[in-house]
Amino acid sequence: MKLIFQLAWRFRSSKQQNGYISFISASSTVGIALGCFVLILLLSVMNGFERELKDRLLSIIPHGELYAVGKQGITDWQKEIAALEKDARIESIQPYTKATGMLQKGKKMKAIELVGIDPQFAENDGMLSSVAKQQWQTFSNDPQGVLLGAGAMDKLGIELGDKVKLLLPQLSDDLSIRAPKTLWLNVLGEVKIGGELDNHIGYMHLPLASKTLGVTHGVQGLRFRYLDPFAAPLITREIGFGFSQEVYMSDWTRTQGHLYQDIQLVRVVVYITLILVIGVACFNIVSTLVMAVNEKQSEIAMLKTMGTTEQKIILVFMLQGFINGIIGTVIGVTCGVLMALNLTSVAQGIERLTGFHFLSGDIYFINFLPSALKWHEVYITAFIALALTIIATVYPARKAASVNPAEVLGH
Repeated sequence: MKLIFQLAWRFRSSKQQNGYISFISASSTVGIALGCFVLILLLSVMNGFERELKDRLLSIIPHGELYAVGKQGITDWQKEIAALEKDARIESIQPYTKATGMLQKGKKMKAIELVGIDPQFAENDGMLSSVAKQQWQTFSNDPQGVLLGAGAMDKLGIELGDKVKLLLPQLSDDLSIRAPKTLWLNVLGEVKIGGELDNHIGYMHLPLASKTLGVTHGVQGLRFRYLDPFAAPLITREIGFGFSQEVYMSDWTRTQGHLYQDIQLVRVVVYITLILVIGVACFNIVSTLVMAVNEKQSEIAMLKTMGTTEQKIILVFMLQGFINGIIGTVIGVTCGVLMALNLTSVAQGIERLTGFHFLSGDIYFINFLPSALKWHEVYITAFIALALTIIATVYPARKAASVNPAEVLGH
């Protein structure tokens, strides 16, 4: 094996005398390194988005919802909550009533969705992370209080302490439109979730919301948080089908699921594209070795006349190409890992220097470039690169082994 390695390294070093072969060899190494680097980096970014989706967005919005078909609301909702809390898959349950209408401040109006909540239940539901503690305490003590999304407050020019008018549409029994209900609320806090949610969401007190909308049983529905948010569709359907009354069912994958689906789609596209890039780089290894075989035919013929077997010649040229793959993979993986571990800091430094922002908090639910390295993806990337390298060396190596010493040395 030592002899095979020495021959492979000697052939690789001596071929540098041919500038074109050297260039093709270097380009294959650079291509493999670049493919590994970008693949690890982009996969880490996708993992970061997925982590932030779970830790930020899914810590605020409900994972699942059941809401009554009738206007009366959920019957015996306290009893239903007590029974459902025994389910080990459920982290918390919160009663709610949702009011959709127009929010008015002066001459400005905006569509808004206010969720009526009970502060005691909401404290166990992760909401406190999106509202300042002092603002939450003030809201909890004022039945007419309201918490509004930062985007909605900005667009309407609302400041903390302002009074705003909520207009709720009404339908008569014959489905004709009646004058809207009017409700004055005190703005006591600002909700900062991120992205579009900040532009159209807010919270008010549950009793006031239910009374205004005529929900006689006190709550319109129940909101759930699960230990595994990605199991929300299955758990929500299971609970809904076994519920004591007719309810509509919804989960976060229907309202915000496009974010997760986009992440998974980009992940697949990144995998396919960059594996093709690595494959093209490995094709350069084929070209390099074929030219090396043509250039070294006399040396190969001499080795065969000295008793070197075809299997050893195949291993020599496979190892010669494999060395390129190892060098490119090691460089690409090392740079990719280092960059992925420090991507957020590097991106923030670039933003400070250039004034350019990679992500806008008004559009996305985060305003920084996240990264989360998963080592199994690093191993898979390295394995794919090395496997493609080995496959690329098979044809040139077999071509080298098929050299006929009599034909080569006879000229």
